[in-house]
Amino acid sequence: MRNRFLLLAAIVLAAIGTASGVTAASPAAAVSGPCGTATAPHAYQHVIWIWMENHSFGDIIGNTSQAPYINSVAASCGLATSYHNTTHPSLPNYLAATSGLAQGQLPVLSFLDCNVSVVCDTSAPSIFGQGETWKAYQESMPSNCAMSDSGEYAVRHNPAPYYTSLSGCASHDVPYTQLAADLANNALPAFSFITPNLTDDMHDGTIAQGDAWIAGNLPAILNSRQYRAGTTAVFITWDEGSGGYPIEDCDDTTTTDTSCRVATIVISPSTPAGATSGTFFSHYSLLGTTEELLGLPKLGQASSSPTMTAAFHL
Repeated sequence: MRNRFLLLAAIVLAAIGTASGVTAASPAAAVSGPCGTATAPHAYQHVIWIWMENHSFGDIIGNTSQAPYINSVAASCGLATSYHNTTHPSLPNYLAATSGLAQGQLPVLSFLDCNVSVVCDTSAPSIFGQGETWKAYQESMPSNCAMSDSGEYAVRHNPAPYYTSLSGCASHDVPYTQLAADLANNALPAFSFITPNLTDDMHDGTIAQGDAWIAGNLPAILNSRQYRAGTTAVFITWDEGSGGYPIEDCDDTTTTDTSCRVATIVISPSTPAGATSGTFFSHYSLLGTTEELLGLPKLGQASSSPTMTAAFHL
């Protein structure tokens, strides 16, 4: 009954997506789980992003038949109810989120989801090269820092290879299987970028398949020494909503386009269980939040975008 209450609470809170500020679940709904276990934020040493694909907020939140696990995590941790992608299709969202580049500064061909090439890359700085340790963990990637599609691996969902000024891609952009070893060996980097393959990220697979992947993989992170030490924050987001048109400006607080609004779940020991925020956040907010937590300078649009730090007690 308690789990059902949490799921219902998430659906109700999500419906209040236009309200600003933070709403926390009642004490009766705050159960033992990955969130709400710390009364004050620790100094966060690790930030993990998990990126899913091509589903709007309403496709996921409240869809307990296809995404029961994701909804349970959203209900027991933090949920941004007015979080927006920056544009369409995939690649410009991945690049904007990791570089802070405004849409007009991105590679022109990125709006065609191009593979890495001399006409589809950028020399801009990125969060991968700000001085912190980092790794990108890419499911089904055939070799480190692979620069073209292969089977269920899509390079457009792996932004690191697109940065020509970035050093160490061949060492730090690795197949997803490396994550288990890094967690076990207490070798998790400061910043981690995780992309499931095309089936598991919901791009080619179903919502239920993506939910099963999160259910099968997130617990390893939450049970790790790094998370249990109170020094790790995890964000689950979607690159863009379903539908929409290329080169659409979604990073606009007046938009009502559902293809621009995606679910973003905030998981940390200090995030109150059941917390929500209706503040207009975007992928630039995610970048700025991560840079705040890791003590890094804010890149590009992240410097003028609201962060989620205070909203989710990070």
